[in-house]
Amino acid sequence: MKTSSCRVAIIGGGPSGLALAAELARGGIDDVVLLEREANAGGIPRHCGHSPFGLREFHRILSGPEYARRLASRAQRLGTRLRTAATVTEIGQQGNLTLSTVAGIESLIAEKIVICTGNRETPRAARLVSGSRPLGIVTTGALQSMVYLKHRLPFTRPLIVGSELVSFSALLTCRHAGIKPVAMIDSHARVIAWRGAALLPRLLGTRLLLNASLQAIHGEERVTEVTIRDARGDLMSLECDGVIFSGNFVSESSLVRASHLELDAASGGPRVDQYGRCSDEDYFACGNMLHPVDTAAWCWAEGAHTAAGVHASLAGRLNALQRRLQVNCGSPAIRYFMPQVIALPHPDCGTIPPAAHDSLQVRFNDNLSGRLALCDENGELSARNIRARRERRVLLPLPAYERLSRSQSLSLEFQPTQD
Repeated sequence: MKTSSCRVAIIGGGPSGLALAAELARGGIDDVVLLEREANAGGIPRHCGHSPFGLREFHRILSGPEYARRLASRAQRLGTRLRTAATVTEIGQQGNLTLSTVAGIESLIAEKIVICTGNRETPRAARLVSGSRPLGIVTTGALQSMVYLKHRLPFTRPLIVGSELVSFSALLTCRHAGIKPVAMIDSHARVIAWRGAALLPRLLGTRLLLNASLQAIHGEERVTEVTIRDARGDLMSLECDGVIFSGNFVSESSLVRASHLELDAASGGPRVDQYGRCSDEDYFACGNMLHPVDTAAWCWAEGAHTAAGVHASLAGRLNALQRRLQVNCGSPAIRYFMPQVIALPHPDCGTIPPAAHDSLQVRFNDNLSGRLALCDENGELSARNIRARRERRVLLPLPAYERLSRSQSLSLEFQPTQD
């Protein structure tokens, strides 16, 4: 087996991984390898042919493919070794990675490893939708790959299931390809994306059905119709020739699940501290595998911020942060939060490197209002009144280390507003 080594290995070539690679190179780390299983780096934006991308990163409006190319070009120009068609099949202790490449199985040993494998949409099987198994059933990612990369039309009159941002991305992809969806449905009373997004399907001539759920898919060789339960609870049939399952993202954490790293059951990703460090301090994680799902710009910024922690870890400046406080949460309203661990410095450690996460990022199971607080055994350390929306991030600033250093336990609590 061929064996090689590097200082930092980054698994995943999406916006967070490419931003991290560029920042490490800019900071003087000259042996960074980025591993991407696809033929080209760029992640999901690579096959999002619509805009807007790039306002935060390049200060101009770009299409997804152009945005992805610019990110990859910048990382390579700064010195990152970009290895495409290289799939990491196993992560081990002491920085050992096993790769599957066109040349065969390889071993790569890195001082530090950052996992940026992103997320994936929930397909039909995991949503427990009954019926036959005809052609024409895809996720948004598969649709965009067919349309923008392979220039194929899988259907002409599909049904879109979901109302997250990616659902409207599917709608724009259909418009680009000349596909006319018959309807967009969601089981909630309002769209999960921004309220104004509800205008888009109506402007494009697509019915928007809320409080409606997909019950069954029919067809022999291809989809011919679906059964929907509407807002009144009645069953209705809708003719279509395809179904797009959009959103309902989950962490792409298969590598973590098969490894020695601790997994957070709520988010589906690895447990990390405010620097993005995993339970094995040679491993870091960032991007949408930690919080499915956020925008490309958010993940890009997170990757850039995580670089400071990786750089400090290589220099041994994170060794003083050995006391780790786990944040506990028992509120059923909270879907997940991250980071799940706060690393506290030794009183005499000197200058503390900047953290990648200066706030707890919290997501809720439903639309609600109330008071969100980080508490220790003596009371509230940080709190704010919030109006949460399903699938929207809520940020709760972390208190100063001086206050946290006196804590023996931490808990995240939510008290809903009483009607």
